[in-house]
Amino acid sequence: MSPHRPGARRVPLHDDRRRTFPPLAPAQHPEGKFAATWWGNAWVEALEDTALDPARLARGRAYATTGHVDAITVTPGRVTAYVHGSRPRPYRTDIRLRVLGDDDWERFLDAAARPDHIAALLDKDVPHALAAAVDLLPGPGDLVPDCSCPDHGYPCKHAAALCYQAARLLDEDPFVLFLMRGRGEQEILAALGHRNAAHEAAEAGAAPPPMPTVPAAAAVTAPPATALPPPLPVPDRPGRPPLYPEDSDAPDPLALEMLATEAAARAHAFLTTGQDPVAALSPWQDAVRLAAAHPGSGLTASTRALYRDLAAALDRTPADLARAVVAWRQGGPAGLAVLEEPWDPPAGPFDRARPALIAADLPHFRPWRNRLSSRSLQLRYGRDGLWYGYESDPDREDWWPRGTPDADPVGALTDLLER
Repeated sequence: MSPHRPGARRVPLHDDRRRTFPPLAPAQHPEGKFAATWWGNAWVEALEDTALDPARLARGRAYATTGHVDAITVTPGRVTAYVHGSRPRPYRTDIRLRVLGDDDWERFLDAAARPDHIAALLDKDVPHALAAAVDLLPGPGDLVPDCSCPDHGYPCKHAAALCYQAARLLDEDPFVLFLMRGRGEQEILAALGHRNAAHEAAEAGAAPPPMPTVPAAAAVTAPPATALPPPLPVPDRPGRPPLYPEDSDAPDPLALEMLATEAAARAHAFLTTGQDPVAALSPWQDAVRLAAAHPGSGLTASTRALYRDLAAALDRTPADLARAVVAWRQGGPAGLAVLEEPWDPPAGPFDRARPALIAADLPHFRPWRNRLSSRSLQLRYGRDGLWYGYESDPDREDWWPRGTPDADPVGALTDLLER
């Protein structure tokens, strides 16, 4: 049996559609369940529900907990390992399952493109609603065991041991499950990034016309003008920096892009308002502003590093930052305050909101402080007098900003329902 060094870091050696994991240390979940996550346990239950011999399952569980399973290789539709038994030579063991088709992947990517689902995946979590978008988790009979041993049990103890250990891999990284279903992590993140970029391009609309320029040589050699020309009109929005190429001798391209973006945004604010938009912000507000100004939602390696580093510097998680970014894009500092600061509004607009919702045939909203909540929708009343829409999976307290703020609660909710 291959030795395992306790405490050694398990770094998978892989291309995007083939990942090999060193042997897992002997371990068992404390509450009797072999896996720690709901999707890991769903994987185990899919095999146990169709097993013909509970005794073979028990021996397979014992093999898994005592280190009989060697390195595990995961490819689309297959999990493979050598499993040691009573004989000197180990047995080659496979667990096979169906890969998803292109239409299934399109539905999955459409569901995963939500900011809350992206944040969950980056935190190595699988929302229930995302798994339900397609048949992501195996059901009874979906896992097909195969082993080179002479035992024809369904499954044999070697296949059961591999299945239990594979559940522990799913606990640590749900992208292993996606690979089993046919697509690698980088392939999925690239597809989500493409969807995000297309959405942002559609929202941004046409680029502003280029500013008039003067050649440098002409500016230096031209005779002095008798009067200064009138100032150029201030553009509607700050310009976007160029793309900086990777160069080992140059500063980090992401840092250069952020510096250029910052300079353009602050200069534009000075020109239009005469005020510095950053001076009054707290460190957390400034971190959220920086992340919100950067294109994407933490999907590429550079933006994931940005989210990770900004969150770690302020003792927050990337998921906290991703949620705050959505709130900032919804309403700026006021939107972030609505996300993070429950408060007790005075009588008036808030008290009139529930009758307005009832009159619009939307009666099922429960009040709490500045919030009105149903099973999956929520309205929050901000100190700026606007209503902010929020959404969650049904009966889960996982609220994410959605829609456009509105002074009318029915208008804010209508915008939310139409998206």
